[in-house]
Amino acid sequence: MEFNNLHEVLRLLYDEMLPLSATMATIAKGVAGLGALFYVALKVWQALSRAEPIDVFPLLRPFALGLCIMFFPTIVLGTINAVLSPVVKGTHTMLENQVLDLNKLQQQKDKLEREAMLRNPEQAYLVSDEEFDKKLDELGWSPGDLAAMAGMYMERQSFQLEQKLKNFVRDLLEIMFQAAALVIDTIRTFFLIVLSILGPIAFAISVWDGFQSTLTQWLSRYISVYLWLPVADIFSSMLAKLQSMLLEKDIEQLADPNFIPDGSQTVYIIFMIIGIIGYFTVPTVTGWIIQAGGAGNFTRNISQMAQRSGNVAGAGAGAVAGNIGGQLLK
Repeated sequence: MEFNNLHEVLRLLYDEMLPLSATMATIAKGVAGLGALFYVALKVWQALSRAEPIDVFPLLRPFALGLCIMFFPTIVLGTINAVLSPVVKGTHTMLENQVLDLNKLQQQKDKLEREAMLRNPEQAYLVSDEEFDKKLDELGWSPGDLAAMAGMYMERQSFQLEQKLKNFVRDLLEIMFQAAALVIDTIRTFFLIVLSILGPIAFAISVWDGFQSTLTQWLSRYISVYLWLPVADIFSSMLAKLQSMLLEKDIEQLADPNFIPDGSQTVYIIFMIIGIIGYFTVPTVTGWIIQAGGAGNFTRNISQMAQRSGNVAGAGAGAVAGNIGGQLLK
């Protein structure tokens, strides 16, 4: 089974587990109903004790949350997924286009690299059986020619072994790269399933006075985890584009008839290692995109700056008024 099929299985798993959130909604209804009773009673008694008019609008909050709990898979999860799914599809399409271009450039580079080695008489027999047989026919059966034949066989075996080793390391890193992406997608699916199933409980707890932040925390975490896959696709697209640029540069060099490639894949291996490590920074990056409480901190900082500016302006105005008063007294 290919890695793309495994990602598709994870998406089907999420869809299959999604209806389980309706089961938790039954328990959440009782918790939310009890919380709404205490919430409304507290607000009403506070208004009566202070002889103030009852503000009805804040009392509608528990009922709105109750509706969300009753139709949680449709209203809450359906709305969030409908808004965020185009982002996932867009980044995945971008990744597919970059990978398609990368595969075409890699095939073109391999073809030009083989042709460049065939142009070099000292290396042509290493990659071509015809050139190898032709060079053997040019040799005779003298002891010197037999030694040259043995050296050619050993050099070709060494070259083939080196190529097999490079391809093995390359394939191993590609598997680890794909496995890192699969690990991110698997953990993302697990988190989304847990948040979806226990979401009604989080909404019910947020009805209680003092636990209102539970709602914003749940929303921020769900959106943040949901965006893991788009961020990972963007990272993969960036690496694919970077590799495409390197391949284009190699193709330009191979187009020169006098250029002889060395067959080194060091740069490619380095970027594969960077990609494997970089995949595990995806949760940190998504935490920068969506974060609950950020607006509150921003507002608090703005208020502090405004207060400091007001103090400075007040002090300046007082000094000016004092100077004017002093001039009038004189």
